[in-house]
Amino acid sequence: MRIALLTPMKPPDHPVPSGDRTFARLIRAALVSGGHEVTLPSALRTWCRTPHDLPAVEAEAALEVERIATAWRAGGAPGAILTYHNYHKAPDLLGPPLARRFARPYAIVEPSRAPRRATGEWARGFALADAALDAAGALGAVTANDRAALVDHASGKVVPLAPFVDVAPFCRTAARDPRALVCAAMLRPGRKAHSVRVLADAFRRVRAARPDVTLTLAGDGPERDALAALFPAGTFAGLLTHDALAELYARAALFVWPAIDEPFGFTFLEAQAAGLPVVGGRARGVIDVVRDGETGLLVPPGDPAAFAHAVLTLLDDPERLAAMSANATAFAAANDLIAGRARLDALLAHAGAPA
Repeated sequence: MRIALLTPMKPPDHPVPSGDRTFARLIRAALVSGGHEVTLPSALRTWCRTPHDLPAVEAEAALEVERIATAWRAGGAPGAILTYHNYHKAPDLLGPPLARRFARPYAIVEPSRAPRRATGEWARGFALADAALDAAGALGAVTANDRAALVDHASGKVVPLAPFVDVAPFCRTAARDPRALVCAAMLRPGRKAHSVRVLADAFRRVRAARPDVTLTLAGDGPERDALAALFPAGTFAGLLTHDALAELYARAALFVWPAIDEPFGFTFLEAQAAGLPVVGGRARGVIDVVRDGETGLLVPPGDPAAFAHAVLTLLDDPERLAAMSANATAFAAANDLIAGRARLDALLAHAGAPA
């Protein structure tokens, strides 16, 4: 089946790495692996930094709908429309009108809903995101947190769709350094920078007890210089290629990330695919991608003392660390592209798409 993939938050080919870009790429890869033809009819991002940006985005989206409709009338419409991400700051403005115009099944992966946004400055964005929920035949809830809010609004449409990962690039054999911690993050203002500052505090505590422990942080962004000053020289590795990141993971003992206010965190899935146990913050969707006590340890977000204690607990218990490594590998394998393909096919079927 030919499927039109819409990505109002960030398209798969966006130059800035992020979890949104990663998931968009994985959705496309999983569908293609199942024999579907995936088209990207638009590169329009509806994400708005402020609610004042929304009118211009709406106007641009209206023109984009007409452009796509013209192309589909000439070359044939896809069999289904699938949107990745929809919320008040990035409502899907293309999927609903196109689905209505061409009478095509329409589904959304990872819609989220925050009822507190129904009033106030984001009320218009919230209403548009809700209109997409109402137009869709199926809503793929990625986390338990998202699922609860969506069920309250449209229970019959909600389909669990756990996140998945391409494990192949991370299946490597290398000698692990039992003292090596790794992390990967974009160094942006806000919650990312906040998480890195918590990590810096926790790492100082770890080094006070274990001076031999090292940390490598992969990633880049506008906050790099300010954040690098909080760590020993040489901690920051910069933005790595996917291959280099996989190699880094293969040689480490433990993945660490405080994950303050993370939706769920793709880095956790990739780390576990590499057999890395995790120490992370128990935030929102993180509990859906890390099995606390089995594939890693989760602690209160923003608590550097608890974070450092969890890291030292695992580093000082090699047998437990090895067991968690095996569990992490198995968990990632159960959430690979094959699993993702089955979940996406189930979502599309719920929306009324032909098998």
